Amino acid sequence: MVYELPPFRPPSEAYSMLLRVTRGCPWNRCKFCGMYKMMRFETRSVEEVKADIDAAREFYGDRKMNVFIGDADSPVIKTDDFVEILRYLRSQFTQIQRVTSYGRAKTLALMAPDKLKRLAEAGLDRLHLGLETGDPKLLQFINKGSTPEHMIKAGRKVKAAGIELSEYLMLGLGGADGWESHARESAAVLNAIDPDFIRVRTTSLIPDTPLFEAYEKGEYKPPTILDMLMEERLLIECLEGIHSEFHSDHVSNFVPVFGKFMEDKPEMLKTLDAVIERLEKNKDKLTNEPRIVTVM
Repeated sequence: MVYELPPFRPPSEAYSMLLRVTRGCPWNRCKFCGMYKMMRFETRSVEEVKADIDAAREFYGDRKMNVFIGDADSPVIKTDDFVEILRYLRSQFTQIQRVTSYGRAKTLALMAPDKLKRLAEAGLDRLHLGLETGDPKLLQFINKGSTPEHMIKAGRKVKAAGIELSEYLMLGLGGADGWESHARESAAVLNAIDPDFIRVRTTSLIPDTPLFEAYEKGEYKPPTILDMLMEERLLIECLEGIHSEFHSDHVSNFVPVFGKFMEDKPEMLKTLDAVIERLEKNKDKLTNEPRIVTVM
């Protein structure tokens, strides 16, 4: 048999067992994203997924592990099917420490609270959501298909269900001219949600995506490194009354910044201030050449 692996997972799931429930992304229209362009969205049958769980059980044995469920929006499948999969997974791996998955804000915002509660009770521990930005104009520009209101509603529902929430923000997404509103509006949404984790990523341009085409046409002007660090500083400065962990845990980021709100906020700002001060002394040498990556 062929054991299917999700093609992508968060860095925090680097050592997790991977289990594929869907293929691709049901939205797949975000202007910046090239992750799932090579595939059509499909839902795998419960029988297929159970067969993969059986194969994994034979390979790994019953030992302590984390499990990440792919692909882009697992909660979009029928709740009864997802519950059955989670229960079977937990029955075969009795020492699982954490089960996580990607989720889409629009899907979760429209989902009945009792369905999310059922997923939590069946063993779903954490959802990773791409906030990207809280700026409504920027969300529209990147064709996210969600509004700040969707983001807040989804995040609050996830937390109310007893599921951990990890929100992702894209530094630099607002470009050279929109970084301030990007930071302020994103902080407002995150303050309203108070997620368990806030994780930042640096915006990268991927050839053959609409955002790359917008860059080539001059419709998107990338920020400098200094712009992005000032944006990150403003974001952290505007985050108030939350209890989130902040993680700059991706290879794309320029400065590693980690901490727990609110107690570590001064130290995180101090870390960024030190780098910003050095860059400002040499800002005449900075360019806004974008980070371009190729998705294989």
